[in-house]
Amino acid sequence: MDDKNGISEDLSRRIDRLAARSTLTRAQIIEDALSHGRSLAWQERWISGVQEGLQEADRGDFATDDEIAAVLNKYSQT
Repeated sequence: MDDKNGISEDLSRRIDRLAARSTLTRAQIIEDALSHGRSLAWQERWISGVQEGLQEADRGDFATDDEIAAVLNKYSQT
């Protein structure tokens, strides 16, 4: 156990890595998990997805107008 936080060293390291990859503090990550039921694994996947999307955008990988229209038409309520 990590004496300072009362959690395992593995979880503490994962929280530190997640905080380093995001704009969240350790406390915010823990608060999100406790208040909203978002597991650490869920938060790690979320941050990875966001980072992947940002990298795609940096490369110019965007949906085409036709792809966007297809999605909008699929979910249109008309």
